[in-house]
Amino acid sequence: MSKILTQILYEQDYHLWLATTLKQLQERDLDHLDWEHLIEEIEALGNEQKHKLESYLLQLLKHLLLYQHWSLPECKNHWEVEIDNFRVELKKLTKSKNLYNYLLTVLEEVYIDALRQAKKKSRLNCFLQICPYIMKWNY
Repeated sequence: MSKILTQILYEQDYHLWLATTLKQLQERDLDHLDWEHLIEEIEALGNEQKHKLESYLLQLLKHLLLYQHWSLPECKNHWEVEIDNFRVELKKLTKSKNLYNYLLTVLEEVYIDALRQAKKKSRLNCFLQICPYIMKWNY
């Protein structure tokens, strides 16, 4: 398939474009690849993974803060389950060393958002201003 047809395919049938691009890559048909859209898709995939990581990290940190500082017995079990769920999801994402390193670079920034949300939800002001949690998984 020509490069022009592949580019048109991207606009009209994304799933067929994916299958065609995969086949072209497998066959090392680099001359007919739709490079522009392929690069765009790879960038979007990386950004999507980072966004997902930040979202799970935010929820984990917020729940850790609430669990540690807000004594609502009826919520403790729910928060424990949520903490475990967010840890599982983060562990899956951070199997990629690149995403694990990214997590370490955004930890403090995301903690600030989690801190703001925990304060708003609990109306408490007892939280540490610097993230007290360490995110470490063994590979």
